[in-house]
Amino acid sequence: MYYVGKGETTHLFGTKVGPELSGEDKIWRILSALGNIALACSYATVVYDIMDTLKSYPSERIQMRKANVLGIITMTILFLLCGCFGYAAFGDHTPGNILTGFGFYEPFWLVAIGNVCIIIHMVGAYQVLAQPLFRIVEMGANMMWPRSDFINNERKHKIGSLTFNVNLFRLIWRTIFVIMATVIAMAMPFFNEFLALLGAFGFWPLIVFFPVQMHISQKQINRFSLKWCVLQLLSFVCFLISVAAAVGATHGISKNITKYKLFRYKQ
Repeated sequence: MYYVGKGETTHLFGTKVGPELSGEDKIWRILSALGNIALACSYATVVYDIMDTLKSYPSERIQMRKANVLGIITMTILFLLCGCFGYAAFGDHTPGNILTGFGFYEPFWLVAIGNVCIIIHMVGAYQVLAQPLFRIVEMGANMMWPRSDFINNERKHKIGSLTFNVNLFRLIWRTIFVIMATVIAMAMPFFNEFLALLGAFGFWPLIVFFPVQMHISQKQINRFSLKWCVLQLLSFVCFLISVAAAVGATHGISKNITKYKLFRYKQ
């Protein structure tokens, strides 16, 4: 069922297959979309750290579980509405960035609020996901050069009544990391495909395989039992999803990389 809206012809069931989008292209887009969905599942790798931010009383399993469930439900509803309404309104031409992909900014205040919300969301997510990497690098440097003052010494600084410690190595390397990550992100004109590729690589091993194997080991599930077979089947299916998403993302990157230049925004 098709509808003709103000700007584009759209389809009730999502992306339409027409002159502008072949069946093959639709399949590749579906595979790439699987990678983007898989990337969202990376939340499962940090949920335990988030739940453990409270002390033993009240129990973090009770308090933070409620906060996580509420947060997941809210974000799921918002993202589903954004995705469904985007495709319902713009069809095949729905951009990766719904706020800036059309060249208009009216009403400006609404677009500005949306961008501010994205900044707030990304600042928190960046800290949660980057801190483990920071910790690994800094612990490795400390073990490799235990006597280095540059790496290990904390220097006290005072601004007015505020006193804080600064480690020069941590300050310099984290700054360089943030700059490099920002430059790489700016240089990539089609970030959706890269997000899909990252999601495909991280989904099966981190979200499915290791948790399943740890559950089997912890519960001492007998090999070739019904429960063991079901868990292994689940892991295998998710592995196929990761492979399919990686293939779709790689195809999208190879297709777009010949058309776009570095630091050029993809319209």
